[in-house]
Amino acid sequence: MSSPVEDVTRPASDEPFLVVDDLTVKFPTADGLVHAVTGLSYSVEMGKTLGIVGESGSGKSVSSMAVVGLHDAKRTHISGSIRVGGTEIIGLSEQRMRRLRGNEMAMIFQDALAALHPFYRVGAQLAEGYLAHHPDATKRDANAKAVAMLDRVGIPQPDQRARDYPHQFSGGMRQRAMIAMALINDPKLLFADEPTTALDVTVQAQILDLLQDLQRDFGSAIVFITHDLGVIAEMADDVLVMYGGRAVELGSCAAVMSKPQMPYTWGLLESIPELVSDTTKRLLPIPGTPPSLLHPPTGCPFHPRCRFTGDVPGDLCERELPDLVPGLEGASHLRRCHLRNPAETMANAAARKEV
Repeated sequence: MSSPVEDVTRPASDEPFLVVDDLTVKFPTADGLVHAVTGLSYSVEMGKTLGIVGESGSGKSVSSMAVVGLHDAKRTHISGSIRVGGTEIIGLSEQRMRRLRGNEMAMIFQDALAALHPFYRVGAQLAEGYLAHHPDATKRDANAKAVAMLDRVGIPQPDQRARDYPHQFSGGMRQRAMIAMALINDPKLLFADEPTTALDVTVQAQILDLLQDLQRDFGSAIVFITHDLGVIAEMADDVLVMYGGRAVELGSCAAVMSKPQMPYTWGLLESIPELVSDTTKRLLPIPGTPPSLLHPPTGCPFHPRCRFTGDVPGDLCERELPDLVPGLEGASHLRRCHLRNPAETMANAAARKEV
């Protein structure tokens, strides 16, 4: 990592609250260096939601944990720039990072049962997080704040349930408690890492509605990590598609969903069933497996699985990594692909299927 720095650089007035620039994360292992995230850049403004999608191992959670400062600095190589509210995070001491976590940013983890401590009552865990950032508050104040947050996230009888242990909560209630814990200090930036995994569809919808309501109340920026494009379509203002530790497409939710510019994004969309389409229509899975991050492929990371490499002259896909450049929709929609006209290629592929 970079050498420790303690100075705080304030952003220009028009800079988004979160700015990630050329982020690279590597893990040394016995088998070699894992290139978990490479050259990742994105930004999120206050009150907006960025959805990060991709298969398992694409770098979604690793990149987000780097922003929140949850990687072991002694075992992780992190480079690039991460600015939260104008503060450069890479290189900050652990003490400074602890002050930022909770006050400025927080994270909702995928497995609430694993994230909550089984030996402590739920209310006590929330109160502890509040006291850590409000040293002048009394224990009674912290307990009252914990009960108020449990009530705010829709847990019935919050004063009684605050005295329960995590195993006494249902899956949906544990997830609500995790959201309450993340928001108890009113952070401006919230990371939600697969927060609805393993929940039934009814509870999932309730959690998504809750996050949207809380965002309206708190005005926070949200980074929503998931593999479910249906959830992204409902939650996100912008979408970042990741593959092999890199960004391969970035744009508004409407643009990415309706006019995808990269074959990997096409594959993700084609693998989702449509409720209003022909029920006999077969889903089209993406062939092959995600790349090894120990030995990433040369050229475009998706080329070993891409069925359109023949539409690119020569062996450009195998040889050269495409830049993340503006697509046909302009600078607001970026894609990493050698295809000259993705829309035309996609239309020709669809026409061939119908013949």
